[in-house]
Amino acid sequence: MRVIFFNIFICFCLIVLFESIFGYWFKDNNFGIHIRELRNIEKQFDNDHNGKKYRYTFKRNFHGFIGEEIKPEEIKIVFEGGSTGEQLFTPPKLRIVDQLNAFFKKDQLDLNIINASKGGKSTRGYYNDFVNWFPNLKNFNPKIFIFYTGLNDSSLKNVKHYDETNKNDISNQMEDYIKNNSILYEIKTKIQNKYFGKVRVFYGLYQKDLYNDFKYINYEEAKLKYNLNDLSPEDIILTNNFEKNLLNLDKKIIETKVIPIFITQVAFDGIGSKELFLINEMLKEFCKRRNYDIIKLDEIIRSLEKNDFYDQVHTGINGSKKIAKILYPHLKNILINY
Repeated sequence: MRVIFFNIFICFCLIVLFESIFGYWFKDNNFGIHIRELRNIEKQFDNDHNGKKYRYTFKRNFHGFIGEEIKPEEIKIVFEGGSTGEQLFTPPKLRIVDQLNAFFKKDQLDLNIINASKGGKSTRGYYNDFVNWFPNLKNFNPKIFIFYTGLNDSSLKNVKHYDETNKNDISNQMEDYIKNNSILYEIKTKIQNKYFGKVRVFYGLYQKDLYNDFKYINYEEAKLKYNLNDLSPEDIILTNNFEKNLLNLDKKIIETKVIPIFITQVAFDGIGSKELFLINEMLKEFCKRRNYDIIKLDEIIRSLEKNDFYDQVHTGINGSKKIAKILYPHLKNILINY
């Protein structure tokens, strides 16, 4: 028994020594509950777009951003969005943000957008990032934030999972402390992701009946179709929630002195819902009132084709290319002035 306890004690001491040398226990890396499971991620995906198969790795880095490692102090432009910005089921380099960065590189512009998007995130989630995530990143001081806004906010009558504040009791605090600081946990996660992570197969992403009786409703048609002077009780709840979230987000924009750029959104059928039309119009009015830059994607896109979206709100490869190409000149003209 003495030998067993001695060996256990030696192992424990070696673990403590290893963690003390290589871990983060004496560093300021307390990322908190907001991105508890959104760091050091590598997930393998296998899916198809328009008949072509793709196998790729979706990555989130040490600090929770999509893509490869980058020091927080090197981040100057941040892209905030929900799943339509995260694009989990689209290969790297073919996502909207990656294509925008490729355009910058082609034009020899020293601009690089870092993607902070997460599925389910709305303006409420953007605000939560400024409260629970970004302050925990050492030397993180970006100049510009791009907010890809509309689709998740158009369903704000129901709170999205990511927008909820996670529980922060003693057990969760201990979990955060270990996950944030343990080098062994980080090694275990990386090995698990790289060698034992299950390949997520998603063939048949494109909804078969999505484009039955398809009609794209552009902005001019939406203005004639939806009466903003006739709001239902549900519409009023929606607009009140959105206004509240915008005001909260605006407080953080002012407090952190960042430059905001907003982008409106469209669905597979354009502005096919009154809710999305309401949100887009409110966002434009807000930006006009606050003198913020906004790219009115819902007004620019006059039409889209079948298979540009694989479901009601998510663009496939073709749709992502089109949106990136449309956004680029407008975004470029705004960014070069800063």
